[in-house]
Amino acid sequence: MFTNITFRDAGISDLPTIVDIYNATIPSRMVTADTEPVSVESREKWFSDHSPAFRPLWMIEYDGKACGWVSFQSFYGRPAYNATAEISIYIHQDFRGKKIGQYSIQKAIDACPRLRIKTLLAFIFGHNEPSLQLFARFGFEQWAHLPNIAELDGIERDLIILGKRIF
Repeated sequence: MFTNITFRDAGISDLPTIVDIYNATIPSRMVTADTEPVSVESREKWFSDHSPAFRPLWMIEYDGKACGWVSFQSFYGRPAYNATAEISIYIHQDFRGKKIGQYSIQKAIDACPRLRIKTLLAFIFGHNEPSLQLFARFGFEQWAHLPNIAELDGIERDLIILGKRIF
């Protein structure tokens, strides 16, 4: 069904595209707590924290064109949490509505046993109903509600932490 969508490990040459896709989401005030664009240089350490075998960073391609990315990040940075990861999915605005987000979540869930991830977390603003609903379709549940912890353009926003036990 999704033969036109492929995933591959991101290389450092993909970082400008990753940053462009990320920066394009900032004005919406829906998906990131950054309020100004980030630079490629500022994301280099974040990029290097990923590894294909432990915490991958995948480029998503649609008909051979980069259209998004998926990141697995360590939770809390302590060894006891190694089986837990935070997932982030960013889709370029021109490619939304093509079920790429759905396919990406399923691909991430399917990869968890190989990555030795037992629990996935997603950190989503409370006003981002489309993302909350998308993750709920895959069995993610609300595990935490942090009220009014972010301020975007003078408006306080909630952060919802969704979780899913994989195995």
